[in-house]
Amino acid sequence: MAISRKGRRTPWGLYGLAGFVAISIALLFLFAPNRGVEASGAGANGGENGGLALTAPLPTKVGKDTVLVVGDPVTRWVFEQNGWDKELPFTIRWAEITGGPDVTEAFYARALDVGVGANVPPIHATWIGLPVRIIAIRQRRDPLHHPAYVLGIAPKAGINRIEDLRGKRIAFSPSQVQSQVVVQTLKALGLTHKDVKLVELPSNIGGDVYTSSLASNEVDVAPIGGGIVAERYVRKFGRDGAKTLPHPPFRDDLALSYVPVSTLENPGKAAALAIYIRYWVKAQQWQQTHKAELARGYYEQHQGLPAADARLIVDAAGDIDLPSDWREARAYQQQSIDLLSAETGRPRFDAATLFDPRFEPLATVPATVAAR
Repeated sequence: MAISRKGRRTPWGLYGLAGFVAISIALLFLFAPNRGVEASGAGANGGENGGLALTAPLPTKVGKDTVLVVGDPVTRWVFEQNGWDKELPFTIRWAEITGGPDVTEAFYARALDVGVGANVPPIHATWIGLPVRIIAIRQRRDPLHHPAYVLGIAPKAGINRIEDLRGKRIAFSPSQVQSQVVVQTLKALGLTHKDVKLVELPSNIGGDVYTSSLASNEVDVAPIGGGIVAERYVRKFGRDGAKTLPHPPFRDDLALSYVPVSTLENPGKAAALAIYIRYWVKAQQWQQTHKAELARGYYEQHQGLPAADARLIVDAAGDIDLPSDWREARAYQQQSIDLLSAETGRPRFDAATLFDPRFEPLATVPATVAAR
């Protein structure tokens, strides 16, 4: 795939420190050993590194000397709000690490046991030779009416509808879900990467890199967060002609908790994960039934956002769904692998190898909790 890197030529001047960090992570991906999908099965038959087999039952014995490092800021706040972290029979440490590129870098450094990201980062981790497994799935009950992403349009792009994308410069991050949003949008329009100019530009979790690039007309189009990120972009640059457009109707909302295989091969950590995921389910239930408290306590008071912005974030996400059956998620991941493989030239592999089925019955509730 021909991808321009024009947007990365002066990152420290145009995008600031966050952009520079994102670019450093992207270079890690670019030059990481391309061991491909063969590494995704490391330890699958168990004991290859003297550890727990991935097919063995999850252990039940865990002590306080076991440490689990988790990068999930919202779940951390919910745990601490309810005192659940003090109930755990092991030690949990929280890391302010979110988003696919940062999680992958932390996994490489063995600085993180549990990461949170969209559906593409575990796929990309497999492609660069980092074996990971998905242990929990969170999605939106009504993803078409609560999309995670919209298409941000630059002020001078001359785009009034998504059918106008032919020949335009589109921000593209191969290791993140935004890449899938772009590819699926082009496919829905009957276009390919040859009909547009893809500008390789990693996005940070807050969306500043993409929105700054749009505002300065460095790119014409970029997938940006569909809640507060899109609202702030239009609020700030709408008078100059900036706008957002919905992408074609497809799901873009999968949020995954995933871990390195090395964490699962550690018996103590595997036992701790089984307990953590049960509490993680409680945390999702709490968020679903305490939306006003989440907006006020976490986003407004903890994050320092205005009340209106805090409520917008919670409302934009819609209702939480924890699927009791992962078959649809596996099919969705396979579709993503096939789609991105065809566009990027990466090898196709079986999506089922990304999931740890031992956690499937643990990471759900009997029925989706009704919204309060």
